[in-house]
Amino acid sequence: MEPPRDSTKPRESTKPRRRATPAATTPRRPIQPTHRPWAKTKALGAALAVGAMITGVALPSLGPSADSVAATTAASTSAALEEAAQSYSSTDEIRAEIAPRGNFSATTPTEIDETRSRTVAAALAAGMPLGSAVEIPIAHQVVMPMAAGAYSFTDGFGASRPGRSHLGQDFAAPVGSPINAAMDGCVSRSTESFEGYGVTIQIESVIDGEAVSTAYSHMNYGTRAVEVGDCVTAGQYIGDVGSTGYVFGSCLHFEVHIDSVPVDPMSWLTEHVG
Repeated sequence: MEPPRDSTKPRESTKPRRRATPAATTPRRPIQPTHRPWAKTKALGAALAVGAMITGVALPSLGPSADSVAATTAASTSAALEEAAQSYSSTDEIRAEIAPRGNFSATTPTEIDETRSRTVAAALAAGMPLGSAVEIPIAHQVVMPMAAGAYSFTDGFGASRPGRSHLGQDFAAPVGSPINAAMDGCVSRSTESFEGYGVTIQIESVIDGEAVSTAYSHMNYGTRAVEVGDCVTAGQYIGDVGSTGYVFGSCLHFEVHIDSVPVDPMSWLTEHVG
């Protein structure tokens, strides 16, 4: 007899077991990035904050809000954006402060002289009188253009010249002898070469209500002590005697023009020197 079966135990199947085949796997889709507007805002705020920090470091004297901008690196997104906005306001102030500096204005004596010379040169080039660019002083004293005993008179006013007459008075003197301004005035010409006059300085003055021009020519190269636009006083050194231009020997060729008309320098000096 077979022993009684225990009905509580499951019967073992007599069929052969099949090997489990791997289930077909479904390819996974790549995870799509989640669009987060706040992330862009945070990134923008951080970039602006870093830019503001760099500006504050590069321009410490012009960026008074640099410390507050630097503190935004540890702040929230909204605080970073607010501080970034402040940094841009600071930049606008910096531009406003720099802009006027770009408009050159003379402040030192050298800059003032250079500016005056450019202004005078521009006025003269446009055919305008010197008085339109500088205030010509009124002369109250006239002196000889060279010290007594340092020269001798040679060719005078009206002496014959090829095709014309001599328009000035020559003061013969050794090269290097000092030449002085005959009276107060302002320089309208200062050049190393002026036609046959060579190195020449011309000074505009006002005396006895008349516009008077005095010219100093045949001076030595490199000795001009005044430039266009400079104002001089009677007896002020302006250069040295030379032999430049069309001249025989060394001398100062001195001319006087009243209202643009040449006059005899010796007669004029005799009348005014005192």
